[in-house]
Amino acid sequence: MRTSSPVTVGRTAETSLLRRTLTRLQSDGGRAVFLVGEAGIGKSRLVDDCAGRAVAAGLPTLRGRSSATGADTPFRPLAEALYSCFHAEGPPQDAELLPYRPALGRLVPEWRSVAGSGYAESVVELAEALLRLLGVIGRRSGCVLALEDLHDADAETLAAVEYLVDHLDRVPALLVATLRPEPGNALDLVRGAERRRVASVAALPPLTTADVGALAAGCLGVPEGGVPSAVTGRLAERSGGNPYLVEELLAELVGSGALRRDGDGWRVTGDLAATVPASVVHGCGLRLGQLAPPVRDLLLSAATLGPRFSVDSLQLVTGDDGPGLFARLRAAAEADFIVPDPGAPEGYGFRHAITAQAVLESVAPAERAALARRAAAALRKAGPPYAADHGRLVARLLVAAGDHHGAALLYAEAGRQALAEGASASAVRLLERAVELAAPADRTAAAESLGYALVEAGQLDRALALADTLPTASAAALSPEREVALRTRLAWAAVVAERGPETVTQVAAARALLRDGGRPEQTAALAVVEGHLALLPGRRDRVDDAERIARETAEEAERTGPPVLACQALQLLALLARERGFDAADQCLERMLAVAETHGLPNWRFEALLRLGANAFLRTGDARRLEQAGEAARELGSLVRTQHTESLLAMNAVLCGDPATAEAIVDRWLDSSLRMGNLATHRYLRLTSATLAAHRGRRRDMERELRLFRQAGGDGSLLTPVVLGLCRAVCALLEEDRAGAEAELTATAEWEAQHPSVFYLSGQYGLAPLLAVLAGRADWAAYEAVAGSPGAELAWNRPFLALARAVLLGRRGRGADAAAEVERLRRDPDLFPTAHRLGLRLVAEAALADGWGDPVSWLRTAEEYFHELDVPSVAGACRALLRQSGASVGQRRSGRDRIPAALRERGVTPREYEVLALLVDRPGNQDLARRLSISPRTVEKHLASLVQKTGAADRGGLCRLAAELAPDPRRP
Repeated sequence: MRTSSPVTVGRTAETSLLRRTLTRLQSDGGRAVFLVGEAGIGKSRLVDDCAGRAVAAGLPTLRGRSSATGADTPFRPLAEALYSCFHAEGPPQDAELLPYRPALGRLVPEWRSVAGSGYAESVVELAEALLRLLGVIGRRSGCVLALEDLHDADAETLAAVEYLVDHLDRVPALLVATLRPEPGNALDLVRGAERRRVASVAALPPLTTADVGALAAGCLGVPEGGVPSAVTGRLAERSGGNPYLVEELLAELVGSGALRRDGDGWRVTGDLAATVPASVVHGCGLRLGQLAPPVRDLLLSAATLGPRFSVDSLQLVTGDDGPGLFARLRAAAEADFIVPDPGAPEGYGFRHAITAQAVLESVAPAERAALARRAAAALRKAGPPYAADHGRLVARLLVAAGDHHGAALLYAEAGRQALAEGASASAVRLLERAVELAAPADRTAAAESLGYALVEAGQLDRALALADTLPTASAAALSPEREVALRTRLAWAAVVAERGPETVTQVAAARALLRDGGRPEQTAALAVVEGHLALLPGRRDRVDDAERIARETAEEAERTGPPVLACQALQLLALLARERGFDAADQCLERMLAVAETHGLPNWRFEALLRLGANAFLRTGDARRLEQAGEAARELGSLVRTQHTESLLAMNAVLCGDPATAEAIVDRWLDSSLRMGNLATHRYLRLTSATLAAHRGRRRDMERELRLFRQAGGDGSLLTPVVLGLCRAVCALLEEDRAGAEAELTATAEWEAQHPSVFYLSGQYGLAPLLAVLAGRADWAAYEAVAGSPGAELAWNRPFLALARAVLLGRRGRGADAAAEVERLRRDPDLFPTAHRLGLRLVAEAALADGWGDPVSWLRTAEEYFHELDVPSVAGACRALLRQSGASVGQRRSGRDRIPAALRERGVTPREYEVLALLVDRPGNQDLARRLSISPRTVEKHLASLVQKTGAADRGGLCRLAAELAPDPRRP
């Protein structure tokens, strides 16, 4: 007979759900399906069926499985899934995946293009990379990611799976996962996804008696109904409808002779009640007893290692690395105890987890403990490199052997290793286990490591509470030096979280432990924390002390180390020095960069390059240092830092008059930054989109993006001055609403008076002084007060201040000097083209009134630019001023005359009409973007606007409207 049925029975609804989801991936998007049921209920068989159909249809299929022995190995099932699909060909080479290769390299180290970056990717970064990978490989027809036994998964895997589940609708991928209905994080994940309606959950019920009969018929190779009814009834009663138990019990009936083949059928030849084992464990013991002793011993050793095991581990445990081992493995497989592990070429697994458990329970507890002790000793004897890879396994074996002390030490070491690799959630779990098992003498050291892990896992409250429970006056207490280090780390975490009182408490606790004032690096580290306190709200009165402390700390740390402390101090010093100007800040950052490069600190190197790049862009408009920072972020493999750097480059592109680059960057990162919870960058990208619309005079688009900016938490943020001064004020000027612009700039000044900042793009150091001079409200003294401030150094502000100076010179009768100021500005018109032409339009009016310079030429330059930019208000104002000056003005055709009157009345713009006209051929968004030289996202915005303005139901309605409006080619 067959050990397992060749057909799936009793799972029609679940099979239909999986098939339906699989066939709708391209039309409906991705979806997660969770199969929940007890061990042996048939979850894996459903996954096998689904994966088989996917492979037959040509869909890429990735399969991974969690394991109780690997529950604390971060991302194990995900790494296995990638290996199952890509071990032969390597990773996809799509350019779209290049920014994500470092994060995927966390799962498959061979995929890393840069080794040893020193950056540990976050779970969110890795999950986003995996989502992008699924999108790429499933682009043609979809793909399948199958993850089994999630109840045994590590915390990092569960977090990544939850992220995927919430965003699968964006990619054509089916995630099918299995788990037992055991209370825990995995089941909580599934129930939460079900409540959010982002996943389908199928709870697998027991088989009915009829299903049990059909399953038994498949195993026995007879038609349904060909199984003796007494056998079917007994199987249904004893198995509880569990398919695995049905197959195991049926195998025992046949093996014991109670059920024998009779021609084409089967007949009962013994007492079913007497021959059916009292438990599967007993039955498994009977089957083990029929095997040759070497095979039996091999299976016991393998079960000791867990439901899945590697040949390497088994060789070490058994001491046999010859051909005889493989012969015994084949015998065990032929007896249907084990099968090759499809996810690990060098591995095997028991046919079911229950099988491994039954094999172990077939022997007495004392023998199980001895087996575990022998296996642990063999693995540890293999040497440090091998033992390190199997530390968690050895720790579990030591627990089974009763050696809690040894297990605690290994769990603690594994937790520290996980923390060093950035797997903070797994580190917490491992170290909690170490604390639980440790002897009193070792418990404090494990708790100390747990404190660091809790900080990295974002559980600051637990870390603070744990620190207060550490023994202080016994042999088990930490040394003062180690407790100072822990308290300093907690203080740093608290100040970063802007929790001032907790910061002060931890600093005080650390200082109380320092003997004779402490070593210089200890006091310096605490001083840097206290310096950062000065940056928190309500503590600005401590800035001078903080700067002095930071300077002294930086100088000492540069001389004697540690280098990380030097970087921390120099970063703080640069932040504080920025208020006095860019030169002092950049000097600190250059020193920080030198320290980072000298000592091989890639994360700090990035931080220095980013700040230097931002300052260089602000001062000169040169983005090369920012681009260098972006490259450093990519080398680190940090998606969050890449997104942040590129968001700054997007704003740079807006100000430099490069909308295509700005839109491309926003399109690339806007959605993923939101998915990843990188809200600071997401807000900045929204603000960038709003600024882009504002600098084109498109108020409706600006207001929409600012509304989304506020919804993302931007209301009342430190970016408020940019919203008011760089965005709203400029938009008002492009609408020729000078009073509105001045109102926005006044609101900016009022906000900054209450919230001092160094956001010098607010207009207070350039645009506002120019408008005040033009209105006659500002004199030379007011101009010089602004011109001497750090904000006047910004490349964006300098043109406006130069024009304000020109107007003041013209009013003093120094027309030649005033004209020279403007002409110097015109030598570099392409740095900030919109600001340059807007400034010419504003100053030309004063030049005409005061009779200096060449305002006609300036107005023609501005009019040409704003006409091409489709900003009719400014272009019209320029033409009006030209007429007032007596200059000739050519007629401009904006393209509005080509728009049908009915559409003009509904507010359809020339660009929107261009999009509508092209819909006659029903092109895709990519084609429309290419033909109009705009981004696909801009196409989407135009289409949405057209639907709203025309009243069309959808894109199809727009296509029909375009066809109606198209000229008849038969007409002359």
